Order: sequence, then C-alpha cells, then structure tokens
Amino acid sequence: MKKSKKNSLAAAGMILVLLLAGVIFFFTYYQVDEVQVMGSSHYSEKQIKKMVLRGPLASNSVLAPLLYTKQNTKDVPFVDGYTVTRLNRHTICVSVKEKDIVGCIPYLDSYIYFDRNGVFVEGSTERNEKIPFFDGIKVKKVILNEKLPIKDETVMNTAVALSTIFSKNDKVPDHIEFGDDGQISLVYGDITVKLGKDEYLEDKMTRVLAILPLISGKKGILHAENVNDNSKTITLEQEQDENQNSEETWTGGYDEEGNYTGEGECDENGNYVGPKPQSDLEYAKEKWIGGYDEEGDYTGSGEYDANGNYVGEAPTEESMAAKGNWKGGYREDGGYDGTSEYDRDGNYVGTLEDYLASEEGNGDGTDSANADSGNADSESADTGSSDSQNTNSEDSENGDYTSDGSTDNMDEDTDTETDYNSDYGDGSDNYDENQDGDYSDASDYQ
Repeated sequence: MKKSKKNSLAAAGMILVLLLAGVIFFFTYYQVDEVQVMGSSHYSEKQIKKMVLRGPLASNSVLAPLLYTKQNTKDVPFVDGYTVTRLNRHTICVSVKEKDIVGCIPYLDSYIYFDRNGVFVEGSTERNEKIPFFDGIKVKKVILNEKLPIKDETVMNTAVALSTIFSKNDKVPDHIEFGDDGQISLVYGDITVKLGKDEYLEDKMTRVLAILPLISGKKGILHAENVNDNSKTITLEQEQDENQNSEETWTGGYDEEGNYTGEGECDENGNYVGPKPQSDLEYAKEKWIGGYDEEGDYTGSGEYDANGNYVGEAPTEESMAAKGNWKGGYREDGGYDGTSEYDRDGNYVGTLEDYLASEEGNGDGTDSANADSGNADSESADTGSSDSQNTNSEDSENGDYTSDGSTDNMDEDTDTETDYNSDYGDGSDNYDENQDGDYSDASDYQ
C-alpha cells in the first residue's frame, strides 16, 4: 500500500516536472525577440509596442496574436484597431489600422479631427502636426461620429482636396486659412502662400511645392492666385529685413567725434550703423566683369571680360536708368554683365526683354501676371521698400524656381501688408444647441 502511494507521488512529480519543462520550453522556444510595426503614422514603433503589448504573455509569439489583437479600440486616439500576427517563432508584427483623418479645426480649447466625409472622428487637446490644420472653418457645436455642421459643402471639399495633395508629400503647412471671400492661404514658416479660390489647386500646389525649397530662409508672400491654363506666373513678394540698411534708410555719415563727413559709419547720436550702402550703379561698377580689351589686357574700360567675351560698356547712370525697375544684370556668381537674369542679392528676376514686354503689356506697371512672358512687377504705394520676386515656371533656361523642369522668373518689388480673414462661415444655425451627446461647451467636450 505504501509502495503504491510512493509510486503515485513519484508519477505525479514526474508529470509536474514534465509540465514545467514543457512550459519553459514553450516560452523559450517561442520567445519574442523582434516586434515589427506596420501602418502607424501617428505613433512611433516604441509607442505602439507600449500601447499594444502589455503583459508578460506578449513575449510569446503564439499567445500574443491570440490575446492582443483588437479590432475595435477606443482608448488609443487616431487608431481604429490593431492586429498581431506571428511571422516566425521569434518575430511578431503589429499591424495598425488608423482612422481616416484628413484634417482638424479648432474648437473651444481643443482640436476636432474629421475624415474625408466631414465626420468628426476624434478630439484632442493636443494638435497632431502631421495632420493639416484648417483655420477659418468654424462650428458652434460638434457631435462625435456625426458630420460637422458646415453650411457650405464646397469648403469641406476644398479641405479634402488639399489634404489629398499634402498626403503625397511631406509639405504639410503650419496651417491653412480660409477667408470669408473663399480665398485660401497656406502658411509655411515665414512664407504665406496665396492660392486664391478653389481653382487649379493641383497645378498651383505642384508649382508652389517645387518653389518652396528655392526660397528657404526668405520671408514674404508667394502669390499663386493667377495660375490657370494660360498663365503659370507665381510671384514672391519678399519682405525686406527691417535691420537692413539701404541708401534711403541709412542714417550714418558721421565720424566718431560726431562730425558729418558723408562717409562716416556712425549716426548723429554716435551709434555705429555701418558703412554707407552702395547705390545700384556703384555696386554694378564694383561687380562689373568687363574692363579688358580684345587682346585680353585689362584697361578698366575695355568691353570684354577676362575670357574674351564681349560684355559691352561699363555701367553708367544712363544704362542703369534705361532698365527701369528691372534689377537684373548679375550672373549666378555675382558678377555684373548687364544682361544676366539675377539681381545683386542672387534672386532670379528673368530677362530684361521679358520685363520690358511685361511692362508694355501692363501699360501702367502695376501688379499683374503675364501669360506670355511669365514676369510680374508690382509696385506698392504704401511702402516701396521691400523686395518682390517673380517666378515663372515655363520660360527660363536656368532651372530656378521650377516645378516641372521649367523655370519661374522672380522680380524684386515691394512689400504690402496682408489682412487675413479666418472665418469661413460656421453654417451651424440649423443645429439644435441642446441636442444630446454634443460637445456644446468645454466641460462636456472633456
């Protein structure tokens, strides 16, 4: 009897040992060493792993797919669900299904995210920088999983169209502004892009996105309102640095003792303001590449450059005046020959011929887009002190400011103040302010 009891205990012990060995083998053999994440644009791989694989059983490639797959989730913003699959005994993959969000708008102290049908699908107190932010689409109340109460459907259609364009590249603007008059503006750092109304958006954005890298570091307004089937003109109305001296704004001329010499580098109060800025003529003379005779000897007045190329006479008051407001004549290397298509700051401004043709076509020299020459020259009655660059994406050989292998011409001009309207109609008067389940105030929303 005692022997039988001993045998039973031994058998039970053996079974337990075998089971324990089997468990150890199971968890060791199917130990997860690598986790792959697919389909997540809002969260990093580390964040997804932390959100999905919670618990000790997540380290087993057999159990993880059974326990951690979740098709419907409400605790992870921007995510509909996720699926865990086993790729091999040491590797699992987490496939994330994100909500189809195309944009967001401000609401109270939060952000409302909507899909391409205009349905409110997510709310958050933090803004996701990867999702286009639309300013000017306003609503009085929102209800989760219901369409945003926007009266004009074309506004939402425009927002979806822009979001689709942005999704094809990494150039999501800081925010998009809709004006009361239907005008669309995009803000990229210090550059504001004026798209005008919802016309030729694809064409406008193709050209704008090609130009943006070429004007990196500049400030101003990029005008693309006039792009259509006949005109591809895009104009940069560049802001001038307020601290930058010019002939007109220079306040120097005094020496250190306070005596006016005309060349001193201090102002009348003794503040250092730097040397006197050169006039256009002085600068052109300094950068003139001519001065050589036909034999290649430098005479200072010869009409050839160092390579024997004919460049004409040295710049004079008369030759500069004959070019009107055209600021070109400089080469890419900064040398002045009077005919090249860059200004003294290195901005592409097109040819003198195109500029004169544009002026003749415009008649009065005011702002316009010319379909034939691709140049625009603008003069502001308010400031007259800042630069504008005109870019044409069809008619140049230099490859600057292009969107499709063609070139955009840039003309220096003036800076004007821009007034942005952010309201684009809320269209929410037809909705019940007391409807159940809405976010009609901040406390309800939170």
